[in-house]
Amino acid sequence: VKFCKERHLRANDREFNLSFKYANNAIKTSKYNVFTFLPLNLFEQFQRLANAYFVFLLILQLIPQISSLSWFTTVVPLLLVLSMTLAKDLSDDITRHKNDKQVNNRKVELLINGELKSEKWMNVQVGDIVKLENNEFVTADLLLLSSSEPLNLIYIETAELDGLVTETLIKYTISILYISGEVRCEPPNNRLDKFTGTLTVGGETFSLDNERILLRGCTLRNSDWCFGLVVFGGPDTKLMQNSGKSIFKRTSIDHLMNFLVMFIFGFLAFMCTILSIGNGIWEYQEGNSFISFLPRADGANASLSAFLTFWSYVIILNTVVPISLYVSVEILRLGNSYFIDWDRKMYHVKSDTPAQARTTTLNEELGQIKYIFSDKTGTLTQNIMTFNRCSINGKSYGKSSKKKVDFSWNSLADPKFCFHDHKLVEVVKSGSPEVQAFFRLLALCHTVMPEEKTEGELFYQAQSPDEGALVTAARNFGFVFRSRTPETISLVEMGVPTTYELLAVLDFNNVRKRMSVIVRNPEGKLTLYCKGADTIIFERLHPLSSKLMEVTTEHLNEYAGEGLRTLALAYKDLDEDKFEEWKKRHHEASTSLEDREAKLDAIYEEIEKDLLLLGASAVEDKLQDGVPQTIEQLAKADIKIWVLTGDKQETAENIGYSCNMLREEMKEIFIVASNTAEEVREELVNARKKMSPESGDEPPIEKSRFLGKKSQVVEDEKVDGEYGLVINGHSLAFALQKDMQLELLRTACMCQTVICCRVTPLQKAQVVELVKKHKKAVTLAIGDGANDVSMIKTAHIGVGISGQEGMQAVLSSDFSFAQFRYLQRLLLVHGRWSYLRMCKFLRYFFYKNFTFTFVHFWYGFFCGFSAQTVYDEWFITLYNLVYTALPVIGLSLFDQDVNDRWSFQYPQLYAPGQLNQYFSKMAFARILLHSCYSSLILFFVPWAAMCDTVRDDGKDIADYQSFALLAQTCLLIAVSVQLGLDTYYWTAVNQFFLWGSLSVYFAVTFTMYSNGMYLIFTSSFPFIGTARNSLNQPNMWLTIFLTTILCILPVVAKRFLFIQLKPSELWDAVARLQHSITLRHNVKVRHKVRQAKAVPLPPPRKFPQRRISTRRSGYAFSHARGYGDLVTSGRFLRIPVKTRPALFPHTDTPVADSTPQTYRTIFEEAQSP
Repeated sequence: VKFCKERHLRANDREFNLSFKYANNAIKTSKYNVFTFLPLNLFEQFQRLANAYFVFLLILQLIPQISSLSWFTTVVPLLLVLSMTLAKDLSDDITRHKNDKQVNNRKVELLINGELKSEKWMNVQVGDIVKLENNEFVTADLLLLSSSEPLNLIYIETAELDGLVTETLIKYTISILYISGEVRCEPPNNRLDKFTGTLTVGGETFSLDNERILLRGCTLRNSDWCFGLVVFGGPDTKLMQNSGKSIFKRTSIDHLMNFLVMFIFGFLAFMCTILSIGNGIWEYQEGNSFISFLPRADGANASLSAFLTFWSYVIILNTVVPISLYVSVEILRLGNSYFIDWDRKMYHVKSDTPAQARTTTLNEELGQIKYIFSDKTGTLTQNIMTFNRCSINGKSYGKSSKKKVDFSWNSLADPKFCFHDHKLVEVVKSGSPEVQAFFRLLALCHTVMPEEKTEGELFYQAQSPDEGALVTAARNFGFVFRSRTPETISLVEMGVPTTYELLAVLDFNNVRKRMSVIVRNPEGKLTLYCKGADTIIFERLHPLSSKLMEVTTEHLNEYAGEGLRTLALAYKDLDEDKFEEWKKRHHEASTSLEDREAKLDAIYEEIEKDLLLLGASAVEDKLQDGVPQTIEQLAKADIKIWVLTGDKQETAENIGYSCNMLREEMKEIFIVASNTAEEVREELVNARKKMSPESGDEPPIEKSRFLGKKSQVVEDEKVDGEYGLVINGHSLAFALQKDMQLELLRTACMCQTVICCRVTPLQKAQVVELVKKHKKAVTLAIGDGANDVSMIKTAHIGVGISGQEGMQAVLSSDFSFAQFRYLQRLLLVHGRWSYLRMCKFLRYFFYKNFTFTFVHFWYGFFCGFSAQTVYDEWFITLYNLVYTALPVIGLSLFDQDVNDRWSFQYPQLYAPGQLNQYFSKMAFARILLHSCYSSLILFFVPWAAMCDTVRDDGKDIADYQSFALLAQTCLLIAVSVQLGLDTYYWTAVNQFFLWGSLSVYFAVTFTMYSNGMYLIFTSSFPFIGTARNSLNQPNMWLTIFLTTILCILPVVAKRFLFIQLKPSELWDAVARLQHSITLRHNVKVRHKVRQAKAVPLPPPRKFPQRRISTRRSGYAFSHARGYGDLVTSGRFLRIPVKTRPALFPHTDTPVADSTPQTYRTIFEEAQSP
């Protein structure tokens, strides 16, 4: 085997291995060290446009000819912002350093010169032989050599690849290996599922693949010890090669902010240009009059003055670009992420799983979701399978009585197993050969691993819950799977121990959709047992089974109509000679180096034909608690839900009805199940024409171009009524072709619910990407298994459910929790609040900064465009960092328009986020106009009030310093009152921040304008006595009051008029309703509230079950690739159960209730007098 830049190493030969300069096993996830932290971190921070802009301003301020502000007005805010970011990054990197140190200093035993020596992880080198003990982490990427298990097995567990089991076929003793073992393999890469190499020992060469490699990050389980050869160390390990490769997601508000910041830069240049032109005109017309006492420098003229004034005003008006915006946004997002983590109503007691915001930068996007893409199994359902029904030899069994079957006659039965048809037990006991063959197949044809810690107590470790349910059913009906080796399977058949010789496992994969085993019974008879998708099995049946197939088909339709997951079961007796011939060709295919899988599939196809049908099994995957209510709530919020599942069409459709996704009220549910591209297109077009007869052949596309990126957005089309769409995987493959995908998108987006059946993980990602690319909408993908990772990473928001299928989905997600029902709280409460808070924060932040800056602009027309500041320099410095920082953070962390109960009662409140109504380019334009109006009031009213005005003692008060103090005081009070008007939910924190900031302003002002500060720092504090001489005058406070009233008058008037003229708007109605109820404190109303709480909830709606004639096994289509090769080689599967102590007791707590969250109606409260 040849490799590009192959890795060559020898066991226990450090001198040879070091000559290649391979990386040692030390890892480094930290970004900085003592010397590089400051320069590197500052370099990263100055890559932000705003920070670089302020450094540019600082350079301008150091030029005397254009500097109109002291250097500290820019340095202090810049240093504060940089310091906060430095502190955050330093804390994060210190944590990374500690973690690195902890990992690198772990101890492991190395086999050196025949002796075991303890060594730190970071000192382990490529080629060393490592000894691991039970429950130890794997030190590096190892080639397994031997283990303590009798069959040389190894059991491992890893968070990244849950359930992965690896065992080596190399069974040479260590004494041989550490002397002469030599490995050639591929170079380091990030492919977790592939490894190619060769091992040479004693002149013999063996092929190495991924099944012989133990990856760093795994944990050794249920094995006393094992030895492994280090192949990749430290940064070369596959775990480290994959670190940091996550997709960076940004919210729509982030993209909008970038556009707005660029617009603000242009607007700043526009204002500075106007003022510089004004300066040039003023210098040309009036400047000569002032030369006598303001002499010009040599060569200076009006043009040069205008040029210098432009840059002076760039310095003065810099507050239009808020330096603290990005830091404030990060604080806001972090705070709202903690609210999700701390929400006890999203904590699942049974599994001890809290909700977790794994990404802190996407919170507000949760309030804008339009499309949800959901897996079914384990996401909508519990992924806990129960054997419910079965069809054996044309007879259907199951659910014939409410009384449970008594399995006490079987000492090895599982006490948790329930079945409700006594006839089946009687038939089994009577010795029916068909029934016994049925359960014998279930006990033999699988890859389940048994564990028997004490006599008679069996525990099954199954690749999937389906397999576990089927093997458990066989166990209870008298065919107990007891143990296995790579060559045998041991059963207890009706109390008689029986051992079968396992000759071959024809493994499951997504193409075959079936699994077979070939076994020899104790009498020497060869039999092939097969189970799989009914359509696949029926195609391979012998003509003798045709009548039985018709009866079984009826039963399958009945089971699918109940939402059960079905499999067909068949067998075939084999001839010894033909089998030996087949076995030789099978061996040739299995050892082929090229197209091995294709050759094996062809060999399997040869023997899996002329099967005899035994029957069919049906297992139930129950819905999670609260799923129908959650989906109904989300639908009311105008969120469209698409289910992408591997299940069969009828199963998925009936689950859709059970979940309230498909409803009887829908006008029509379209089913696309064609076999050609033309037929698929025709069905999609016909469905679209039925929903919208006036829709044209060409999709309504809105073309846009921004920053050089072209985009085609398919606009929404009006539809009268609600529709549903069900499409199978075969049709979906055609529909996703480039020339048809827009037709699919148009038709699907007209429907309220879309269900895609039998889809592959790649198709899931393609569907999400299609909507994400061509719709102006935010998408969310939710799933619980490894097959959902691709769509979770593709969607704008990825949500992982920590369920039965491991942690892969959670590790790839942005948010995670334990139950699907928590999604409604995540979106309708946390998402909506986060979006509302972020939008309020941005609106207010831009308002206060634009208002602050525009006052400077108007003042330019009254100071000869001389770039003089209208405020005190210290006020300019502290305005954003001290006086207005905390109140707006308090608003953006704690504000609520309505509480969580009302958010659930009126899910339509979610709509403004989907439409970007709270913050958009139009909203930004309104903020600009509002700031312009406020700045006109804040400048001209104080100016008019101060003009030719004297104190009450007759002394002059109309000086620049008094006017500056009045203008800045009016500004701060006006924006504080505006903040109060924008606050819907007052807390003690909000009150403290608002009144505290105003108090700090007056305290700082009187301190800085005191005699003492002037005497100590004369040049820095020139406003001596201004505060005490001005603020003790009644006309000053009257001006402040009048200015504030005039600033907020349009806001109050607009809100009053909107409430009066548009009372039907949902938000106004809900807000007024909530406010009126809050103000009512009489006993009568409280009594009615208690009565309303006591009203029992109406029973949930039951929908009729649907039956479709299509017959395919959802299990077979959703099942992952099997572990047949592991079973036959002894590389067994084991998933240890992990437990954690519960955070809260399971009783007497509101979070312990696992029933769906429901909320009583509150109209009685609203109507109470």
